[in-house]
Amino acid sequence: MTGKTKRDSAAHFDLVVIGGGVNGCGIARDAAGRGLSVLLCEQGDLAQATSSASTKLFHGGLRYLEYFEFRLVREALKERETLLRAMPHISWPLRFVLPYDPALRFPADASGLGRVLRYAAPFLRGRRPAWMIRAGLFAYDHLGGRCILPGTKTLRLADHPAGKPLKPRFARAFEYSDCWVEDSRLVVLNARDAAAHGARILTRTRCDSAARTGAGWRVELTDLETGTAQNVTAAGIVNAGGPWVEDILKTRLGQQAAHGVRLVRGSHIVTRRLFDHGQPYFFQLPDGRIIFAIPYETDFTLIGTTDQDHRAAPGAAICTEDERDYLLAAANRVFTRALTPSDVVWSFSGVRPLYDDNASSATAATRDYVLTLQDENGAAPLLSVFGGKITTYRRLAEQALARLERHFPQMSGPWTAGAPLPGGDFPVDGASALMARLRAVFPFLTEAWAARLVRAYGRDAYAVLGQATCPADLGEDFGATLHAAEVLWLIRNEWVKSADDILWRRSKLGLRLDTAAAARLEAFIGEARGARVQPAER
Repeated sequence: MTGKTKRDSAAHFDLVVIGGGVNGCGIARDAAGRGLSVLLCEQGDLAQATSSASTKLFHGGLRYLEYFEFRLVREALKERETLLRAMPHISWPLRFVLPYDPALRFPADASGLGRVLRYAAPFLRGRRPAWMIRAGLFAYDHLGGRCILPGTKTLRLADHPAGKPLKPRFARAFEYSDCWVEDSRLVVLNARDAAAHGARILTRTRCDSAARTGAGWRVELTDLETGTAQNVTAAGIVNAGGPWVEDILKTRLGQQAAHGVRLVRGSHIVTRRLFDHGQPYFFQLPDGRIIFAIPYETDFTLIGTTDQDHRAAPGAAICTEDERDYLLAAANRVFTRALTPSDVVWSFSGVRPLYDDNASSATAATRDYVLTLQDENGAAPLLSVFGGKITTYRRLAEQALARLERHFPQMSGPWTAGAPLPGGDFPVDGASALMARLRAVFPFLTEAWAARLVRAYGRDAYAVLGQATCPADLGEDFGATLHAAEVLWLIRNEWVKSADDILWRRSKLGLRLDTAAAARLEAFIGEARGARVQPAER
């Protein structure tokens, strides 16, 4: 291999997992916790693509009921509360406000329930009556065995803070429960737990090829920072490449794909805070789509998402001007404050690798997942993941391991349902108490600083702060409460290799730090890594 340093390795693993998104890290964690030896390789940073570009929600998918996706919605609703208990630092309940628009109709090309009602119930004249929405919310409340979260209720917007920023035609709304999640931190915490159970996590490492060798695989990897190539062997491979899953199958593994993916681009915009209260909105649009407007990082509002078929390279996704303008127009349809492109402070876009069910539109394409398993005369299994959504990642991992069970009879049974992620071993409603205790131990912390640390690290915030008695003990201050001690902790424990890893994935401090601060941070990380800051022992 020209231009590369070759290093053969005798390392052997039960599983090599390709892909460091939520599904890959979730599978690696589950497998390592069952006693399998696991190597995960990711060509970029953890959660660098789709898994850091979501709407940041654990939700059943209220709109999927219109497409009769009852199994998927039920599974996702059951997972909401399982996940809340496992990660109370990075996930928390939200009470969504769904304003009722009496003039709203199903679009002429509606799919699912909209199509049925347009033709089977012409007396509705295409409208979504309030009783229909309430019936859907009743089903949403009860499909998943809700225990922690409160149920739906009706709001009179004239008497509620959520009505103040809305246009006068909205007189009432429905309030229902779903959950927030820090998506990229979810991925990293799964990787950390996988490593704590013995998995080897390699970022900036590409799987160049893999070939069956009798009862297993020989896998060729390249460290993209150093150019070093190495070979490992594995009994099986999991292809969790997300939007790259088909490409990996065909060009890296030399296999034919039994199923296809439909690449759908979802874009979001972030503006300065549009309303003073803390509740998010769910808006239905005349074209049959929905958007969310969600309080974001205290001082901002997140608006999204779009659904556009994506035909470019998966890594080239950006929020186009047309998508930005679509989201602005959707917001301007409901809020009294008129937004223009100058109000957008940031935008992001991700490509969702949906299972291709030949739906008529990107919006109607299923969010369910399909797992395929190929082997060679009962050996050398290759499991590929098509589709899926962030809320069901843990169940997807369990299902993946169930498919692989006959190839690894030595592995133990399911274990993740009651296991907290790193830092999350405190009560589901205990974040505020943890913030107070943290400030008692470290009196120099402001309320906002303590909240940021707890929402990122949970109980691990104590380890991040160490023995500090004042901010100066934490080293260089990069701004927005980010100090050298935290950066070094992230390098040692969370595979940080660049400023963007911290500013846009381990946190969203990129919204607050200017280019000069980001450059200082980049230089500091380079120097720290050059000085061989060693990862923590695992």
